Amino acid sequence: MTARFVLSRCFSRLTLKQSVFTVPSKYVNNLPMLLKTEGIQLSFARSFAETTSDEVSTNSNPEELIVDEKNASKMRNRAIPVETSMKYLKSKGYSTTYGGDPVWVRYRRNFKGQFAPRTRKTCIRQEKLATGNPCPICRDEYLILDYRNVELLKQFISPFNGAILPTEKTGLCQTKQRELLVAILKAKDYGLITFDVPIREYDYSDYHKS
Repeated sequence: MTARFVLSRCFSRLTLKQSVFTVPSKYVNNLPMLLKTEGIQLSFARSFAETTSDEVSTNSNPEELIVDEKNASKMRNRAIPVETSMKYLKSKGYSTTYGGDPVWVRYRRNFKGQFAPRTRKTCIRQEKLATGNPCPICRDEYLILDYRNVELLKQFISPFNGAILPTEKTGLCQTKQRELLVAILKAKDYGLITFDVPIREYDYSDYHKS
């Protein structure tokens, strides 16, 4: 089943003529959508239910799509599979962006004063980046915090004592920090991340009656 969309006045600033796109119905409410027309690629489209009568196509209930290329990279409403994130960590694009360093090493926070305050509660509001300097995880939508994504979780674990790095060092927002804690603890429960158990030696002679 497909849905037909009529694009006319919303392309006035792009100097495109009226075009009709056939889009699968599962993408009607799934944003962002990728549109292509006359060799020009439009990265983002937001759908609206209300349309005028002059935009009626073969479908009796068409929907208008408004293109917003400026805010396309800020949308965070796509569900990226964990498998895709794991492949991304091994890709050439990831190595070019981050090199051999963890994802938080090159991140710098913006704050006033000498001492860094507590990180923000969240970087994403209403499925959109609400800040110009999001945390290392929120800024890259292909970095998924999941217990199966071990290579990413290990970047936030201290190699010296096995402790989870604090937000003062990594710059993660409070929401992603909580997700990180849950993912690491779950990975340890499943045996995907090894950790040392403290060893205590007791002198049992102190517990025996003389």
